[in-house]
Amino acid sequence: MGQDIQVNIIVPNQTQYLSLIGGIGEKIAKEINEYEGDRDALAFNINLALTEAMMNAIKHANSDGPDETVEVRIHIEEDELCIRVYDQGQGFDLDAVPVPDLNHPTEGGLGIFFIRSFMDVVRYEIIEGGNNVLEMRKRLV
Repeated sequence: MGQDIQVNIIVPNQTQYLSLIGGIGEKIAKEINEYEGDRDALAFNINLALTEAMMNAIKHANSDGPDETVEVRIHIEEDELCIRVYDQGQGFDLDAVPVPDLNHPTEGGLGIFFIRSFMDVVRYEIIEGGNNVLEMRKRLV
């Protein structure tokens, strides 16, 4: 795969940047040469997954630090789109997030549910003394 795209973005810990970041992810998804599926669906899914990941970082991880930042790295690695969202929070156990009751979605976990539904690989790593990272990967072939 010959296309090499890498975008690194750092934004203030504020929800006003959600649509900007989601839109960047959507635009990149529409431009991926290697993807042979429905580009509009891919773009929508990437936008939603990225927006949910950003919202979780702002709302939960960095909630005590309005002066904190959220970093997003988007990279095409061979046959995958890799998105990493970094936060400075206390971290969480991704495997402990329950599947939400879709009849009562206010119980939490809906964002992670969407991310897992749209992405092929989802991991969260707690990094001592630094940024934590939510990694989301989508296979392109």
